[in-house]
Formats: sequence, C-alpha cells, structure tokens
Amino acid sequence: MPVAEVIDIDDPADPRVADFRDLNSADRRPDLPGRKGLVIAEGVVVVQRMLASRFPPFALLGVGRRYESLAADLAGVDVPYYRATAEVMAEVVGFHLNRGVLAAARRPPELSVDEALVEARTVAVLEGVNDHENIGSIFRNAAGLGAGAVLFGDRCADPLYRRAVRVSMGHVLRVPFAHLPHWPEGLESLRAKGFQIIALTPDPAAANLATAATGDRVALLLGAEGPGLTEAAMRATDVRARIPMTPGTDSLNVATAAALAFYERVRIS
Repeated sequence: MPVAEVIDIDDPADPRVADFRDLNSADRRPDLPGRKGLVIAEGVVVVQRMLASRFPPFALLGVGRRYESLAADLAGVDVPYYRATAEVMAEVVGFHLNRGVLAAARRPPELSVDEALVEARTVAVLEGVNDHENIGSIFRNAAGLGAGAVLFGDRCADPLYRRAVRVSMGHVLRVPFAHLPHWPEGLESLRAKGFQIIALTPDPAAANLATAATGDRVALLLGAEGPGLTEAAMRATDVRARIPMTPGTDSLNVATAAALAFYERVRIS
C-alpha cells in the first residue's frame, strides 16, 4: 500500500515547496484562479476533509507533529509530505501558520448545476456575496444543517480561496456547488426541477419564512449584506420571505440568515 513520503525541507527557497509560497500575497497567491488556481487546505481537520473529497491533494507541507496527527489519514495516499520547522514554513508561506500543515490540490472541472443538485432538497443561491468569510460560513452552515448544495449567481467571491476553505472547515470541498450560467434567468432552470424559489429579504411586508417555504425542494436566495438581493433577482422568485427580527434591527449577517433558513427547513421536514 502506498504511503505519504516524508521529505525534509530545510531551505525555504526549495523549489519543491513553490506551490505553498506567498500565500498572503495579493497578486502571487497560488490559489488565484488566474494564476496556478490551486486549492489550499489549512489545518488538520481541513486537510482530512480534503483527503476525503473530490479535491485530492498532490502535496502537503507541515511540521512533524502534524504528520503524526495525519498518519492514519495518509495511509494509502501516494503524495509527498514536506516536513519543515515552523520557522521554515513561515518563510515559505509568508506568515506564521498556527495550524501547522497545508495541503495543495488542483481544481477539478466545476460541477454543472445538474450535478450539484442531484441529491439536494435545500439549496442556497447567492448573489453579490463577495466576502470570503461569509462564503466559508455559509458552506459550514450548509453542511451542518443539511443544505444539499450552494449555487452562485452574479458577483460572488471565489469559494475556493484559502480563507473561504479555512472558514468553511473544509466543507466547501464537500458540499456540491456550481455557478448558474445566466443571472437571474438561470433561476428558471431550478423551477423546472421542482424547486420553490424564495428570496430572503428584511422587508416587513414579506411573508414569514416559517410559512413561506412550502415546497419539497426549496432554493433560498441570499444577497450581500447592505444592498441585499437585486430587484431583478427577487422578481425571478416565487415568494419573498423574511426572518422575524426585533424592532430596530434592519438585517442579519448573510451567513447567519442562511443558517436560520437552513434550520427552518430541518425543523419542518
């Protein structure tokens, strides 16, 4: 059975760890889609989820004790584990990495909308959500509360950016996602698949979410904090729904709103 080969790295300039270099660089990061387009997993738990996903790593970089934590997961995995001190790692990646291990994978072809929706009854559809931490939190909430997929409309951040992967605790690598090819016209393809399309809005005239979600398959539209969903997107939905809030509050964090909407689906199922 193949095992991860441990290779000691003493020189931060070693070309074998070039794919982990400059992770905090605005224009040289290896996870930029327009450059190497790699997927970087950070920390033991996230690396474990990468190993169990459709994003198989081709290399790992970490300190010795993190290899020991991952030894069982790496049994049968034929990839190099570049072992370095914390100081050498910091020089390679550009900052001190508390989590002590990174894994790098290449991006596979993106799933089609049909492929992402195969087993989904509850779907999050995002418009204008361009904060990577919110993207990551939405995927973590989706995994924990049974949402089957995340779809991206217009003007959304890259879900495979390192920070999004980290904040999602690796669930962005496991929860299916896809980009709708046309926006908002692409929502019609969801309706054709039997999805009730619900726009989440703080509008007090909107229906209560607890009574609005009546379909067996539901697509929940969420917009960016501040502007929310565009009127064009809301016009393409079946119903506008709100999460009841106390007077004097205008909205919730988009990831929090997603979690409450996912929970409402779990509660009534």
